[in-house]
Amino acid sequence: MSALKWQGWLVGLVTVAGMLVFAPLALYVWASGGDPPQVPPRAAAEDVRVTGCRIDPASRRVVAAVEATGRAEGPGAYVVTVEFRDRAEADPAGRAAQVLVRIPGVAPGATEYGEAVGPVWPVATVPWCGVAGAEFARAT
Repeated sequence: MSALKWQGWLVGLVTVAGMLVFAPLALYVWASGGDPPQVPPRAAAEDVRVTGCRIDPASRRVVAAVEATGRAEGPGAYVVTVEFRDRAEADPAGRAAQVLVRIPGVAPGATEYGEAVGPVWPVATVPWCGVAGAEFARAT
């Protein structure tokens, strides 16, 4: 056999081997491209925020104003965990005071407000209030 004939056979065998390897991969990629990926629901903590943090002059308790914006999926209620600290950075060794506040009846796209009343605050310190967590429950 001539060298040209061997090269022809070699090219043919490499082509068949490539098809045996890459054809199933191409078929898998083509077949798995059906439905677009589902977007996971966003976290409830993205819908809420603390809009104010003050000390009540009469009781010396820290009070946080909380705002919740409704989701498009329907009306519901938020349970927000508000954290009170003496600085914005969390102390890994310390434990901050936390309070739950419920904001019911939040319609889609609407903004509702609530107040979280925290602990009695020391005189010489400025409080920091923030959202530590939130949960959303659809109305039934």
